[in-house]
Amino acid sequence: MNIYIFVDMEGISGVSGSEFVTAAGKLYQTGRQYYTQDVNVCARACFDAGASAVIARDGHGGGNHMLWDQLDPRIELVQGPTGAVRMAGLEECDALILLGYHAMAGTPGALLEHSYSSKAVQNMWLNGRPVGEIGIDAAIAGDYGVPTIMVSGDNYACAEAENWIPGVVPCVVKTGLGCQAARLLPMEKAHQLIRQQTTAAVAQLGTIEPLVVDRPATVRREMVERLPVPSARPGVTIVDGRTYEVSGDTVERAFFATV
Repeated sequence: MNIYIFVDMEGISGVSGSEFVTAAGKLYQTGRQYYTQDVNVCARACFDAGASAVIARDGHGGGNHMLWDQLDPRIELVQGPTGAVRMAGLEECDALILLGYHAMAGTPGALLEHSYSSKAVQNMWLNGRPVGEIGIDAAIAGDYGVPTIMVSGDNYACAEAENWIPGVVPCVVKTGLGCQAARLLPMEKAHQLIRQQTTAAVAQLGTIEPLVVDRPATVRREMVERLPVPSARPGVTIVDGRTYEVSGDTVERAFFATV
């Protein structure tokens, strides 16, 4: 049994604002520590539950934030840009965990809510349904027949995950109090919860179905004010001055065609 952990930073336990997740932030190095610790806790629970391999994808920003020298030595780490493949190595795995995720752009009360780029993207839709990173990434895993079994983050992210993925195991490590504030569990309790929910999720492997959406899949993006949409070209439908969409035979292809 191989498990893939895709890791984002905003929903990591202990993170409560932008200062933890941007390289120029005063608390960025602390954020990197928390990021690496949560991955270790989750991966160790996977191994204890019977996993023979764990691949962790450093998925925040450019994908170069994990402290490699502090990782559990059994974890294989994917870092850096991987082109039009969202999760390199996923095809080798039996399940996906989305660790440290956040709610979609515009979610009231959610910590650091956005959809891929707070500077560029106002809203996104998948097949006409409002979507954020949780829905898109779970659906990309569905392209490969891989189920998303657990999602960790704030209460808003976990509610979004349950709305998109029937049977997913939520792991609420903090409560969102706004874009730049959260009520955090104590570290020991947060890590204990990650262990507990990871163990429960792995035990349910085989009962949680991959998220498979209708094909062709259509990804629509509404850009923030005054940012241009792509030039009209085959495959790109311009909806209005800020909005465009692309369809593809997989979610992954449709997603990367809109980037």
